[in-house]
Order: sequence, then structure tokens, then C-alpha cells
Amino acid sequence: MTAPHTETDSTQQFLDSMPELKPGEKFQFACHPGVACFNACCSDLTMPLSPYDVLRLRQETGQDSEGFISTFARVETYPDTNFPILYMKMTDGPVRPCPFVSQAGCQVYPNRPAACRTYPLGRGTRVDAQGRLVEQYFIIAEQHCHGFAEEPVWTSEEWLQDQGLARYNYFGDRYTRLMGRAMETGLVLTQKQLTLCLLALYEADRFGAFISGVNLFARLNVSAQEQARILEDEEARLEFGFDWTELVLFGDNERLQVVNP
Repeated sequence: MTAPHTETDSTQQFLDSMPELKPGEKFQFACHPGVACFNACCSDLTMPLSPYDVLRLRQETGQDSEGFISTFARVETYPDTNFPILYMKMTDGPVRPCPFVSQAGCQVYPNRPAACRTYPLGRGTRVDAQGRLVEQYFIIAEQHCHGFAEEPVWTSEEWLQDQGLARYNYFGDRYTRLMGRAMETGLVLTQKQLTLCLLALYEADRFGAFISGVNLFARLNVSAQEQARILEDEEARLEFGFDWTELVLFGDNERLQVVNP
């Protein structure tokens, strides 16, 4: 699970309350169908979906962004900044299972969200007074989980590498930094800005059509090679989406400038 925060006091209180797993410290864990509690952690969740989570799950399911979000997500906003946050919709029923879990396990395992990859660790992040991203890992020791009795033994660094979290955390941190800048400047998104954030960060297919439809590149210093890559590759488009969103909200971005104001 990932716990992104942008507040200062409340974030530190949250992080201080958790059993921190410091660099180099080890924990024992494995999850597989032979563990008695297999799938028990895949129900009744409040699980955030980052922009990169949505992109990967959309690619896995083959849906467009509108269909995916309507079917599998609910859209809310952070109360302090009005930035969008999406949560996975649990299936109706007594235990409210994840829509992608089956008796055999996760049906979208290669493209499962960051929260699922990180478990049984949690990752807390915040932006400090110097604008640096501070991260902390902690163990989520749920009473029902028998995975802690299974081998092998991991450090947090080994676990994150094994679970393929590098790109997930990279894009998650970009969102944290974006909200951190909003907190620092006191920005609260208007409805129009909220809609633009959803488009650029969560709706890669529609954002591609928007880029072409308004001839957006004509106003920005983006090379022809990079333009083609953005239009062809959704991950590159998400990267551009973060840059463009920062430029629109704050008037500047270190990689993107307006050439024809």
C-alpha cells in the first residue's frame, strides 16, 4: 500500500505511529495459493488508484479511460487542494471483493496497482520544507495474514525491486510533488482545473485526442521526435501530462516552456 501525504504535522504524526522498516532491516513474507489466508487481503479495501495504476489497468483490460473509470473507479478529491483521487470500486456483496480477484488469485497480476505490489509494506511520502521528497516504509501486520510465516526474507529495497515498483513510485512521487507545490502556494483547483488534471493524468487516450485537436504542440517547445513519442506511447503521454499540468497550474515547468504565448 502507498500512503501519499502533503501535509506537514499530520503526515509526521502518521509516519511516527507506524512500525518503521529502516534501510537494511529485514522482514519475512510470501503470498501464494498455499497460504491459508490467500486472497483475504483483496476485499473491502479503500485502495487509491494513481494515474499510473489507471494507465496500466486500462491497458490490461483493453478499455478506454471513460469506460474503465466508470466501471472500476470512483472519483473523489483531496479536501485541501481539490486534486482528484481515484479509488477502486469494490464488488457488491458481503465481503466486497476487488473486481479483479478470483479464487485462483489476481486476474490482472502483471499490471496490479502499486498498493497491491507494495503490500505487506506501506510507503509514506511527504514533501519537506526544502521541497525534497521524504519517504518511509513500514510493515502492515494484519492479524489475518499468515504470509509473515513464509520464506524468503527481504529488505524493503529487495521487495520493491522484486515487485517492480520503480515506475509506479516514480509517477506516484510526481503526483505528490505536484500536490506539495499546490499546498505550498495555497492553490485549490477550480472545477476547470480539476477537469484538466483528470484529462491529462488519468485519461491518456482522451488526452492524446485533445493534444491533436487543439494543436497543443504548436505552442510548446517539444521536438518533433518527442511529439511522436508522446502521441504513440501512453507512458510518455503521462510524463508529458504531468509537465503540462504543472505548466498550466503554476505557469512554469523545468522541461516545458511556451514558445508562442
